[in-house]
Amino acid sequence: MKQHFTVVAAFVIAALALTSCHKTDIPGFKKTSTGLHYKFETQNPDGQKVQDGDILYGEMVVRFDSITFGSNAGQPMPIMQANPGRFDGDIAEGLLMMHVGDKATFAIDADAWATVVQPNQMPPQYQKGAGQHFYYEIRLDSIITKEQADAEQKRFMEEMEQRKQNEPTLIDQYVRDNNIKVQPDEDGLYVIVTKRGNGPVVATGKTVEVNYTGRLLDGKLFDTSVESVAEAEGKHIDGREYKPFTYVAGKTGLIKGWDKGVSGLPAGSQVKLVIPSAMGYGERGAGADIPPYSPLVFTIDILSVK
Repeated sequence: MKQHFTVVAAFVIAALALTSCHKTDIPGFKKTSTGLHYKFETQNPDGQKVQDGDILYGEMVVRFDSITFGSNAGQPMPIMQANPGRFDGDIAEGLLMMHVGDKATFAIDADAWATVVQPNQMPPQYQKGAGQHFYYEIRLDSIITKEQADAEQKRFMEEMEQRKQNEPTLIDQYVRDNNIKVQPDEDGLYVIVTKRGNGPVVATGKTVEVNYTGRLLDGKLFDTSVESVAEAEGKHIDGREYKPFTYVAGKTGLIKGWDKGVSGLPAGSQVKLVIPSAMGYGERGAGADIPPYSPLVFTIDILSVK
């Protein structure tokens, strides 16, 4: 998927009729008949207007009175989705006032907000009846319409289904190309022991020290504990300490294919694992380097088992 329309904060939007300005109780702000306070620093009436279901892209700072709770200033991203409002004066009403290119601040009554969330979801500084507000400072850069988002989601799901269907064929091709003779286990995991040690064996609860390198089937490196490997392939991360990885077998939360693949092998062994995505990162993938439904290839040197 070329774009992931992640909604950082899901808020609700209703098509409420806005009236002309009423007397405000926050200096510098205007107020709608429902109690929403607003102040526009920049207005672009010719820009695309927000509609129900739109995903908004830009910058947002969220404050509770003077305390900042979240900010993506300087890093524009999907910030909010326009959905039906939950109470009069909700941020949802303010979003419907905006056009692409606008910059505005909306103040939401904290007492109204407290009626739709659990008490432990309110800031500890909140005091009922104290006239406090949540402030949303929003710069709207662009809009992804509901129709665009739905079309992109459909395309993404079709692409993921195709990746899922292609995975067995890709693994079979990799096995043939690399002349792998061992048979996969019942989970489709290939365990190719290239060197068998004679030390203590890996078992649940044992502390295991390894060096490892992880690649996709096409050879692309996505992680390694070996600095020379990272340097040779242009994947060196400045500031990272490259050293053997230590973990507790069966308890550290490694992917299933790794844990199962090295289980029972003695220290001093070297093993190559071809791991189907179901025993790796599955339909979610991992970060930018491991797409969904990606089989993985790990080479692992078991240095010690204690």
